[in-house]
Amino acid sequence: MPVIPLLPLFHKFNSQYFENSLAVNNQPLVKVRWSDNRLKTTAGFYKRKRINGLVDSEIITLCHEMIHAWVDRILKKNEIHGPNFLEKMNEINKKEKNFQISVRHSFPIERRELKYIGTCQNCGEKFFYRKRIKNIACKKCCVNFFNGSWNKNCLILFD
Repeated sequence: MPVIPLLPLFHKFNSQYFENSLAVNNQPLVKVRWSDNRLKTTAGFYKRKRINGLVDSEIITLCHEMIHAWVDRILKKNEIHGPNFLEKMNEINKKEKNFQISVRHSFPIERRELKYIGTCQNCGEKFFYRKRIKNIACKKCCVNFFNGSWNKNCLILFD
């Protein structure tokens, strides 16, 4: 599959949906580049770093990652798919006729089996994971008992 240039698409979306806030002097605030094929379980990612015929999945992924950059760099919020992300995603989806952005994708990506079971030490709910994750907490308990903030009382412990 040929690699399409991302920068023109980035500037188009930046102008259409982000009021040109993700670029200064026509230079993106973030690196816009193709993955080096190491991504196995996700379609794309936005990673915060300090920096001095198109396929629908590529367009959707780019726009999705631009929302992450906008939330982080412009709004200066530390959230993944939180309220600011969802609000911008819904705003774009209402305007867009050719594609719809979502939090989850349905691209054909091979996934490893869920082989680890973690249990919330607060509510006892069980969660299934592909790998053990340190210091992860039950979102439901953090929201219900600690105003949405991470708390050690809600840690998910693995068997």
